[in-house]
Amino acid sequence: MSLARLRLGIQHISFLVLMYGGRVGIRLGSALPCFSCPFVPNCGGYCYLMGLQGYIGFGMNFTLMLGFGALQALGWFALFCLLTTLFGKIWCGWVCPFGLVQDWLTSVRRFLRIRARRFTPEGEGKRTTVRYALLACIVIIPPLATVGVLHEDFYLPFCNICPGKSILPLFAGETRYLALNLDNAVSLCFSAALMIVMGITLTGMFFKERFFCAFCPLLTLIHLLEPVTLLRLVKEPEACVGCGNCARVCPMDIEAVYKEKKSSSVRSGECLDCGRCAESCPSESALGLKFFRLKLFSSSRAYVSKMGREP
Repeated sequence: MSLARLRLGIQHISFLVLMYGGRVGIRLGSALPCFSCPFVPNCGGYCYLMGLQGYIGFGMNFTLMLGFGALQALGWFALFCLLTTLFGKIWCGWVCPFGLVQDWLTSVRRFLRIRARRFTPEGEGKRTTVRYALLACIVIIPPLATVGVLHEDFYLPFCNICPGKSILPLFAGETRYLALNLDNAVSLCFSAALMIVMGITLTGMFFKERFFCAFCPLLTLIHLLEPVTLLRLVKEPEACVGCGNCARVCPMDIEAVYKEKKSSSVRSGECLDCGRCAESCPSESALGLKFFRLKLFSSSRAYVSKMGREP
């Protein structure tokens, strides 16, 4: 089995478990390092960003902070760190339900033979700034809502504009988040912003593979733990022949893997650890996925040749 087919199989199994697992008693909690939305009815588990916003807000309530709420918050944070340390950005490239939805849209675009757009290397700094800005809002805004400085709808600021909130529930027949919320002026503004963000995201995801991932604050949060991540992409620079295949097949249009000529570390804030670069590399052991000291997959000319012959 090719790495691509293995990844696709894991993506679809993960989608079923995380989107519908709650219907059969699967409850994986609220510390998952992937975009699985809690607004999906009976989901099997959901992303850590919602819990992070909530627990940071609790931190302004000293009674909750000193009680069970603090212990629970620390427990979910520890679990998030453990899952991220073990598997890193594999959660993004192999598990994330919203990532699979983006891949489906890419398949539709390719079927229609519509040319894809690409990210420019010069824009990586701007995209990184957006991701960190969203992460900063997640940390700063909820406490202000808790102490009454901001309206209570600011308690989950990112969730209120997250496109996953309106798109993923559709797969469970939930359409309420496609309508404007008229409860108050703040709710109206948030719901209107959600519609705008959803429209931009769907358009971007259709014309650019993994468009939303480039702006995902959860990807940045995972990247902050990358120095201690056990599963990662590695390179043997001396084995690289400079063919450029890795840059051409990368869904995030990352060129750092191709350009690195000295270090075995090819970490990038936008890398999803999908492994496509290693699959396409014809150089023996130039690129691979490694768990601690164990090589899980290594590039080879024989592999590329074999995959090229498959229908």
